[in-house]
Amino acid sequence: MKVRRLPTDPGPAGWLRILPERAPAPALEGRRAFDILIVGAGFAGLSAARGLHQIDPKTRIALVEARGLAEGPAGRNSGFMIDLPHNLSSSNYAGGLERDQQQTRMNRHAIRFAAEAADDYKLTAEAFDPCGKINAAASEKGDQHNHDYAQHLTSIGEECELLDARDMARICGSDYYRGGLYTKGTAMLQPALYIRGLADGLRRDGVELFENSPVTSLRFAGDAWNAETPNGAISAAKVILANNGHVESFGHFKRRLVHIYLFASMSAPLDSEAERLTGAETRWGFTPSDSFGTTMRKISGTGGTRLVVRNGIKWAPGQRAKEGDVARLIAQHDVALAARYPKLAGLKMDYRWGGQLCLSLNTVPAFGQIDQGMYAACCQNGLGTAQGTLAGMAIADLIHERDTQELRFMQDHDAPRLLPPEPIATIGAKARFWWGERAAGAEL
Repeated sequence: MKVRRLPTDPGPAGWLRILPERAPAPALEGRRAFDILIVGAGFAGLSAARGLHQIDPKTRIALVEARGLAEGPAGRNSGFMIDLPHNLSSSNYAGGLERDQQQTRMNRHAIRFAAEAADDYKLTAEAFDPCGKINAAASEKGDQHNHDYAQHLTSIGEECELLDARDMARICGSDYYRGGLYTKGTAMLQPALYIRGLADGLRRDGVELFENSPVTSLRFAGDAWNAETPNGAISAAKVILANNGHVESFGHFKRRLVHIYLFASMSAPLDSEAERLTGAETRWGFTPSDSFGTTMRKISGTGGTRLVVRNGIKWAPGQRAKEGDVARLIAQHDVALAARYPKLAGLKMDYRWGGQLCLSLNTVPAFGQIDQGMYAACCQNGLGTAQGTLAGMAIADLIHERDTQELRFMQDHDAPRLLPPEPIATIGAKARFWWGERAAGAEL
């Protein structure tokens, strides 16, 4: 089959740009043979490679990445590896009690897997820090969402701590927030640094990585899959598609995946006065109490101390974002920052970007064996750091026919639901996003 499209994301990947340059892995050249080919070197693909290597170190594994490492969505997210229920379609992230308990256990398995990788490969706390996060509320409605969520967490036996406006002001230096909800199980990532560290460790383990090697065709012949790239080809008995929404570009899950872009801005390094204005903590991370609200992070380390702002959502069934839409949505970041820090209005932004997310209408993954010797570990429903890691772990178990909790959980889902026909799907999605952002109010 010919691959219908190649991945694109607008703007530079800021997390990657603040890191020192590295020599990339080579592009694929010539014809090579492996036991397993993994398409996509993000959270799912790298985790699958690590899982496969742990089960059988003799397995010959090839990872192919269409762009440079962490240039795509794996290096464009906000860096929250969340353990607790985080249903983006819910007003307060909560779902059903039993399912949320299961999802929390699985997310924690994924976080432990990532923590062990970080330890094995000597990653710094900047790359992976299990410090927890805060749901920040700027309105009465947002504060109520936090209280409802806290009650839900208590009902499933989870600890949390409600914060008041003074607590929030001490942490972030802004009196914009009415309160917050702290939970301790989230790991905060510098996503590009984590992805780099994981990939470098796997290469030392013997996994071969090929960057800037987009797969342009994939076909089964004889007893192997044959993947072609612009300058080379790989044959492998098994192939794992770990390319999230672009699994549809390979002809699978047609009209069953929701493609969107989210947008972020990263400031220039803060001077001493700006650092003082942004609170006593050197690092903090706020997810919004409303899923359409603004995510904020203060980061420090490589590249200096900076602010990261994320909001804005774009429906993109063609997996492309138009420049006009990007400019309009990114302009919201300056408004959100000025509302929280009036004295920092006009703060220079070094990097602005968009990143593609993949969801399904029924919030389930695109996972499992989808053809002879072909497997999918895709559609993380906007939570790719944890659920992508989990999908990679589980797909390694499936290939080796291991009966694990992670695999049983991933298989215990319906298939992604078929989307409505056009133009109903586009009209419905745009209306939902338009209303969601306006209903978010001060949370945006």
